[in-house]
Amino acid sequence: MAKDTAPHKSDLLPGTLEMLILKTLDRNDEPMHGYGIALYIKQISRDVLRVEEGSLYPALQRLAVKGLINGAWRDSETGRRARFYKLTAAGRKQLIEELADFENVLQGILRVVQPA
Repeated sequence: MAKDTAPHKSDLLPGTLEMLILKTLDRNDEPMHGYGIALYIKQISRDVLRVEEGSLYPALQRLAVKGLINGAWRDSETGRRARFYKLTAAGRKQLIEELADFENVLQGILRVVQPA
């Protein structure tokens, strides 16, 4: 039996997850915890994009190490302790650059796939 190697609807281009996290935090004035970020991306994409914990938390850690987001522990709305993240000024600058790069790549892809 052949293994299904077709991409799933939730597969993202490399580097896209970090951009989506930065954009999510940019759109929300209040700090967000990881689950809230994943849920927001799922909802805003109309269930097309799903971010798994195994990808999300390492991406959040990478962004924090780079100084693009800050995280602080506090109680969530359910009373559980969670780390809440907020975009930094450096993160906002990085987001602008990444969105411009993404738009450039997207335009290139569209030129290839659209009829001439």
